[in-house]
Amino acid sequence: MLRLCILALLLVLNLPALAGTAYQCTDASGKLSFQDKPCSGNQRQQVLQLDDSQPATPPPPEAMDTTATPPAAPSPPPTQPIATLPSMFACVRATDGKPYTSDNGDPQPYQVPYGILGASALPLSQVYGGRNAAGASAPELNRGRVTPGLIANHYVWVQDQCRELTRAETCRALRDAFDDNADKLRRAFKSDQPPLERREQELRSQLQGC
Repeated sequence: MLRLCILALLLVLNLPALAGTAYQCTDASGKLSFQDKPCSGNQRQQVLQLDDSQPATPPPPEAMDTTATPPAAPSPPPTQPIATLPSMFACVRATDGKPYTSDNGDPQPYQVPYGILGASALPLSQVYGGRNAAGASAPELNRGRVTPGLIANHYVWVQDQCRELTRAETCRALRDAFDDNADKLRRAFKSDQPPLERREQELRSQLQGC
């Protein structure tokens, strides 16, 4: 600390701060001074050896705060919600056995003429004597087979049978419906296009779940 004070005083006095000898002079009144030459005869002198070959020790670096909160990890990009596939069903028409696709797995029963179910080839006992049959007397049950004329006005209740499609089957059915609707849209008159365009947007949205 004393060496640093002497160097500071030498800088103030514009004296060279090099390695060598400095003189601390004290006059009769006790005033203290430093110089690079010997003191005058009426001053008390103290010889100081200076060595500035070693640089001043730099101040220690500020201690790192190891408790600092680490930077927050970047938030993952928002994910698009996966569209939910509609429930679709593979159904079989009760009247002719033809398959079709529907969004209703429990279609309403409907009435059809009994003759279109192939009843004309059955005996009277099976046509009129079975469950939900029209009913007939015993002599009528022995008159051979049913003719279209006999059952033309007789209606029975039937219901189509359905099962739910798998995910892959649903996607395939939606693509087929989209292609079919696009073909209709290309061939439709301008006045007929709005409902087909709405259907196209609906199918496009549903296909996002595939």
